Amino acid sequence: MHMEIIHMTQESLLDQATHFAFGKNWRDYAEKIDEARIAQAMLDLQRLCGRQDLHGKTFLDIGCGSGLHALAAVRLGAVRVLGVDIDPDSVAASKATFARFAHNAAAEFEVRSVFDMDPAQLGTFDVVYSWGVLHHTGDMIRAITAAAALVAPDGEFLVALYKKTPFCGMWRIIKHRYSRAGAVGQRRAQNVYIFLKKMAARVKGKDFDAQVRNYGGSRGMDYYNDVHDWLGGYPYQSISPAECHALLLSLGFLVAREFILKPSRRLPGVLGSGCDEYAFRHVYTQ
Repeated sequence: MHMEIIHMTQESLLDQATHFAFGKNWRDYAEKIDEARIAQAMLDLQRLCGRQDLHGKTFLDIGCGSGLHALAAVRLGAVRVLGVDIDPDSVAASKATFARFAHNAAAEFEVRSVFDMDPAQLGTFDVVYSWGVLHHTGDMIRAITAAAALVAPDGEFLVALYKKTPFCGMWRIIKHRYSRAGAVGQRRAQNVYIFLKKMAARVKGKDFDAQVRNYGGSRGMDYYNDVHDWLGGYPYQSISPAECHALLLSLGFLVAREFILKPSRRLPGVLGSGCDEYAFRHVYTQ
């Protein structure tokens, strides 16, 4: 099974300094969270869970970001929630979100790398959730393997990963440069990217401004926070559905549900790659 590999040392994999500062972006977004965004996040999490609730289940959020989807899990009945993130700002954002909306919830948040999570110490969880995170660790295959080890027997692994496209190599270079640019350089890059997205929407006969206004319908997120997240997301790797299926099968999982993006007919991935979403059920142990 051929997969792209980024060569990074063990030390750099665990060192936040080698990663884009997602946490600052999440702290900004967390201030925008309201009941409407929470309701949308709940709907999206239910969709990935097969329209079932989480009553009585334990929930691990790897790369907790703003805490929005950990909060959605609590609202859907999860009895224990643990959120982890390598970025202290993300953990602070998640704690602030719970202080506002669920201060009595049975939830904990820790600064921790996925590579430093031992099921023998932490136990396993009924649901392990990691949306758009593991492809930013610098060693995606090892990260997926580590996360999957935390899923309880008959539990589910809910994961979203960047779709592989012909332009992934180009985007890896762009993201590397963006993540090391100053605020002025990043703002310029955002303006160029948004302009190109507007032009692409116009060519397709779509209303870009309406797309931005309605963007909250996508996981309850914010368009401009997501632009910064996309451009800065480094380290960066991607994976095809076939590769993902093969890897999880080797780890004892079968596909329960999946939402695979349809590739663009013209230059797929030239303006970015979205995430394919998967729900894998842990059906056997090795």
